[in-house]
Amino acid sequence: MAMVKNKSDWKGILVAVIAFMVVFLLLQFVFIGWVAGVGPFRRLKEARMSHLEGNQQEYDVSNVQPMEGSPLAGGKICILGSSVAFGSGSGGQAVGEYLAARLGAQLYKEAVSGTTLTDVGDTSYVSRLKTIPAGEGFDLFLCQLSTNDAAASLPLGEVAEGTDLDGFDTSTVTGAMEYIIAYAKETWGCPVAFFTECRYESSRYEAMVEVLKELQVKWGIGVLDLWSDDEFNTLTDQELQLYMTDSVHPTKAGYNLWWGPELERQLLDFLGK
Repeated sequence: MAMVKNKSDWKGILVAVIAFMVVFLLLQFVFIGWVAGVGPFRRLKEARMSHLEGNQQEYDVSNVQPMEGSPLAGGKICILGSSVAFGSGSGGQAVGEYLAARLGAQLYKEAVSGTTLTDVGDTSYVSRLKTIPAGEGFDLFLCQLSTNDAAASLPLGEVAEGTDLDGFDTSTVTGAMEYIIAYAKETWGCPVAFFTECRYESSRYEAMVEVLKELQVKWGIGVLDLWSDDEFNTLTDQELQLYMTDSVHPTKAGYNLWWGPELERQLLDFLGK
């Protein structure tokens, strides 16, 4: 068996290990920064995204025509989420902007890329939820079912028996969702709905969607489900290229031509309109 014979050999091994760790952490920083579009990577990502076909001016939300007889005309929508709600692949235009334009409503957006439902830090959905002014008069509270919880393999948890805020384990995805629902209902007294991602390869996210359907029954919330319908999720390669920047982030065209109309249809169903 080969043996390290002196201190210089150990020092060489230590330097190699440290160098490897530094490179690994640097690459991880670059990858996360690029995907989330934060820090020094934000402008680079925005510049790349702006040149995509699906982000051209013809797909801008300013071209969305308001509907007649909107049930939320003159009202206010609050949306809570991460990069999909922010619009990190579409210049900051996303679900909230589309629905506000179509329904003739104002938008209050609390969306931060890379954040989770699960309460694991100051930027989690649960933490940021509490920063939204309680005195705001919302006519709809809409929450994104974050893909980040699935990507980070955070615990799914179980549906609680009760409905008290203190009874939810917000260190789990399910507990965080229940807390958000209960808090929104108690604070703003308006309809509460969640919207899902379109389908992509993730068994963990699929499990989150199934739990959300259980919460729909328990709480009477709206579930705007883009995940479950096979026909909705069957696109040509050309359509995918136009609508998506990657497997989870839409372009302007993706929000305004693909996601938006379906979310609108399901939302009006939920509101009974």
